[in-house]
Amino acid sequence: MFCDLCGTMLSFDKTKYARCPLCKFKRSYKDIAEKEITYSAISEDIKRELGIVSMDEFQQEQQKKQMFPNAKCNKCGQVGLYYIQRQIRSADEGQTLFYDCPKCGHSFNENS
Repeated sequence: MFCDLCGTMLSFDKTKYARCPLCKFKRSYKDIAEKEITYSAISEDIKRELGIVSMDEFQQEQQKKQMFPNAKCNKCGQVGLYYIQRQIRSADEGQTLFYDCPKCGHSFNENS
């Protein structure tokens, strides 16, 4: 189901052949008919594609958190929260601050 030349997924827009949308390579339906297609992915590949961090990476990130002395918890009122900054939106927008309250454990985020 993938192009022999460039590896792009073939498009089935014609009745006699499948075509690569990138390099225009063509493959006859007869070559593909009744073939079993399998796909395998490991969990790390899926996590990387979805932007999910592993538990080890999560623990490393937690250790990188810094204290923000003026931030106030919007649940218990504690002043002084741990935070970490991440760029999760497009590059032309501000960063997102992720806060954790050391007193009540409440977590929230704020777009800056």
